[in-house]
Amino acid sequence: MHKLFEVIFEDDDLLVINKPAGLVCHPTKGDEYSSLISRTRLYLGPEKTPYMVNRLDRETSGVVMVAKSSEFAGLLGKLWENRAVIKIYRALVHGHVEQESGVIEAPLGKDETSITHIKDCVRTDGVSARTEYFVEGRFERDGQKYSSVRVQPLTGRKHQIRIHLQYLGHPIVGDKLYGLNEGFYLAFVKNCLTPEDWRTLVLPWQALHAAEVRLVLRGEQRIFCAKPEVWFQNFSGSENDFYLVGQRLITRHDANT
Repeated sequence: MHKLFEVIFEDDDLLVINKPAGLVCHPTKGDEYSSLISRTRLYLGPEKTPYMVNRLDRETSGVVMVAKSSEFAGLLGKLWENRAVIKIYRALVHGHVEQESGVIEAPLGKDETSITHIKDCVRTDGVSARTEYFVEGRFERDGQKYSSVRVQPLTGRKHQIRIHLQYLGHPIVGDKLYGLNEGFYLAFVKNCLTPEDWRTLVLPWQALHAAEVRLVLRGEQRIFCAKPEVWFQNFSGSENDFYLVGQRLITRHDANT
């Protein structure tokens, strides 16, 4: 049987999924397995209508919450709108990030110089955006320097984490739009990336993972966690470094600080 997705949590009202990298949340073209929402319909069956509460970019993996009724979707949606949800991401970036932690404050708006219509950038007349980061480790692979960082967006702008890490001087590994060359994005869309392009990108997907969602739901603190995919863990050499303590996903770096 086709594996639809990894289920993190499920009850009568809510389904929490660990979305794999490379899967769009909403359908464009393709079969019934080509989007997360269509797979969710298969999983729940015809008697239930899924309502996706949060969405991730195609190449971003991690926690996605799906309500099983419009009423519960509305409840969760208000928490998101009121910024009552804490989201924690893991990212692998180019270079060794110098500071152990920091807050990136840089307004975002449309990138009018880009060859793609979906790209945003840091610009003085943009909307305010803040991202907090913590370095979890620094390592080298094939002579190149990389860092593993934990990231918490303090605002919710489009592509915020990806743009802010690029602005910091440390783009996400494998990011075709905000990485080393935005031309990779158009080549990827047209399915014409060369073997040399793939070697430059290093990883098949952008190394950004939505690891945790924390919120108070009906008076109870809830934490939903998802481990990164194997390719993500293998690249950083952290195959056994992600584990659960209670409800929280931590790394061995967390445990030692």
